[in-house]
Amino acid sequence: MKGPVVTITSGKRKAAVARAYLRKGTGRIRVNDLPLEIYDPEMARRKIQEPLLMVGERWKALDIEVQVQGGGIMGQASAARTAVARGLLEVLKDNTLHDMFRHYDRSLVVNDPRRKLPKRPGGRGARKRRQKSYR
Repeated sequence: MKGPVVTITSGKRKAAVARAYLRKGTGRIRVNDLPLEIYDPEMARRKIQEPLLMVGERWKALDIEVQVQGGGIMGQASAARTAVARGLLEVLKDNTLHDMFRHYDRSLVVNDPRRKLPKRPGGRGARKRRQKSYR
């Protein structure tokens, strides 16, 4: 993708961090240098496409490149989705679009603040404890 970057936005979910670079272009979308059409699994691809489907045809004048690191497949998809939605809001400057995103799913506009609980002593994880026997 060539041309100057119009805007750079980010999105986070769990341990995944995504950066979206939006440029004027012909409607190409790449996630980690892979075209969105062949990005697997399909559920992750559909999750990333949600803000694009809500905007309609207006995104086809843009090229979107997303770089995602950390986390799992669906965490990366959610982070990429937030980054893309924020980028579209910044480029299109449409307040009704912001309200539509918020009404559909707040995480399109706002990062998900939830994180993993740290492991604590007395068990195998954050919540699980060793069993007691009274006999």
